[in-house]
Amino acid sequence: MIHKKKLIEVALPLEAINIASAREKSIRHGHPSTLHLWWARRPLAAARAVIFAQMVDDPSAHPDIFPTEKKQEKERQRLFRIIEDLVKWENTTNETVLQQARDEIWQSWRYTCAENADQPRAKELFDRYKLPAFHDPFAGGGALPLEAQRLGLESYASDLNPVAVLINKAMIEIPPKFAGQPPVNPESRRKLGASGSWRGATGLAEDVRHYGLWIRDEAEKRIGHLYPKIEVTADMAKERPDLKPYVGRKLTVIAWLWARTVKSPNPAFAHVDVPLASTFMLSTKAGKEAYVEPVIESAGYRFAVKVGKPKEAEGAKNGTKLARGANFKCLMSGAPIASDHIYGEANAGRMGARLMAIVAEGDRGRVYLAPTPEMEAIALTAQPEWKPEVAMPENPRWFSPPLYGLKTYGDLFTPRQLVVLTTFSDLVQEAREQVKRDAIAAGLPVDGEALARGGRGAAAYADAVGVYLAFAQSKACNRNSSLCLWEHRMDRLVATFGRQALPMVWDFAETNPLAGAGGDILGSVQSVCEVIEKQFDCGHFGKALQVDAVKQITTLGKLVSTDPPYYDNIGYADLSDFFYVWLRRSLKPVFPDLFTTLAVPKVDELVATPYRHGSKQKAEAFFLDGMTQAMHRLAEQAHPAFPVTIYYAFKQAESDGADGTTNTGWDTFLAAVIQAGFAISGTWPMRTEQP
Repeated sequence: MIHKKKLIEVALPLEAINIASAREKSIRHGHPSTLHLWWARRPLAAARAVIFAQMVDDPSAHPDIFPTEKKQEKERQRLFRIIEDLVKWENTTNETVLQQARDEIWQSWRYTCAENADQPRAKELFDRYKLPAFHDPFAGGGALPLEAQRLGLESYASDLNPVAVLINKAMIEIPPKFAGQPPVNPESRRKLGASGSWRGATGLAEDVRHYGLWIRDEAEKRIGHLYPKIEVTADMAKERPDLKPYVGRKLTVIAWLWARTVKSPNPAFAHVDVPLASTFMLSTKAGKEAYVEPVIESAGYRFAVKVGKPKEAEGAKNGTKLARGANFKCLMSGAPIASDHIYGEANAGRMGARLMAIVAEGDRGRVYLAPTPEMEAIALTAQPEWKPEVAMPENPRWFSPPLYGLKTYGDLFTPRQLVVLTTFSDLVQEAREQVKRDAIAAGLPVDGEALARGGRGAAAYADAVGVYLAFAQSKACNRNSSLCLWEHRMDRLVATFGRQALPMVWDFAETNPLAGAGGDILGSVQSVCEVIEKQFDCGHFGKALQVDAVKQITTLGKLVSTDPPYYDNIGYADLSDFFYVWLRRSLKPVFPDLFTTLAVPKVDELVATPYRHGSKQKAEAFFLDGMTQAMHRLAEQAHPAFPVTIYYAFKQAESDGADGTTNTGWDTFLAAVIQAGFAISGTWPMRTEQP
């Protein structure tokens, strides 16, 4: 065939792409990344620019139109200006800007079709009335398939990981099915009417919001007693003048702050469960400082809460922690608690937790209160009916809780958290039934065809709303585990996944998921709805599939841009089990084929994980062999008119050896690409990551 050199093979406006990509990292509201957590997503700006530049001809490919270098450069600068507009966050859904980009793609495609009209497979590959479809075989968080769809292509996303597949279904597959459809819930129909314009997925978002509010209200009816308000008494205000304005009032609790405990190693205090607290600071905001002060009394201790700066600032800052890891001191005797003692106590099932402080909502910010026996007792009355029993991997690099007796994903949640999350899960399924009844009443077809089987009627629509409600529940899981920290510099809860691992947390924050603060189910629903409304215009067909990249045939005749796994950098499958166990409980009836296994498939995952393969060498060999096969699939099947674009954001220390400076992950990946049959025509240093 006649190949036209594409813009990405010659030049790119890198500075504009890099600036837009960096800026995008700080945008949260309405960004697709807030639909559901995924690790190492590509910025939308970079994805949009790359797909555009790999489809549009470089001016040098048309010497008949641009005969001189000067004219070629002038045309290149015009294309650069399109990209510079295209990558701006505020233009993400700007139809004028997007249509200009689509027009350029079409113009290059028509040139390609005209010049290849007499080539073999011309009918099959070159249809001037239809652009090639797009495929990403390592779809992950879905940025690339979404941007391909936005640029006017039919978009296919595939991944071995069911959580990734579900995210892609929610982004590119479900919204087009119900584009322009008004909401079905009776309240919205009564207030807004079924007529009028419901652009894109705004009607779908309206329903997710309505039934999400029902879930929240229904949960409060069923389990609200586990999340009581706290009354400020006159006794509390005796030593705390700042509490006097609140005496007699009941304040909403935002969070309960706990410290894990083990028996003291000192024989004199062996009956005492001493706290493993990495800090006693509650707030370090200027003028709003607060801290926990342990008070030893009656052969035991209690926690008091003080305001202002502590007299022994370093002691309050460090809590009972002596050094990194499991190294603490006994609160009662001051004796060091060796890590072996903590390992032993934890794995014998004797690690507990003690309430250190209560965070309540005041008139002008947070109010920190000392724990009360009633508050601690209520938390301990929670009796979960279900917990996820899937075991975490024995891989301390990413998972340290198993070292301390927390062996399963269910062990990462307090009993009260398990109760609320299972309640949300049950209510997602009940909400689906409500949606189905209301959809039938609103006139949607009663065909009984499920979403997973291609349905578009009432049953399928109920499934679709259920997917987004399950995402809201899954997002709530991230802020409702015993691995959440309290950020004393910002007076707020930090979610479970502060990084790409599940590290042990000694003093944790248990949020109130019905209080309107961080971790609240309604906040999760609202953030999901924002994305649906702002990002999913539903212009073109999309399909997400669970397929192993080594075996897939979806790429055939399609444009390819992909972001493969990063050697041994991120344990996607292991980490996503944290969400999978809950999503499976909520959505197995919706996607039975996607949730057949108890955990995310791992044997074929293309990650160089030594613990899984027995050694570093075997893990590298597995990665190289698998990635070579996957790349060979792309080399064989990808549309011949376009280069394949591959991201490889990799962070690893370089090493100097006899053959010069090397980087194992990067070298191994490039070797796989070349062995697969590709010729590398260029690399571009895009600054898409935070330092």
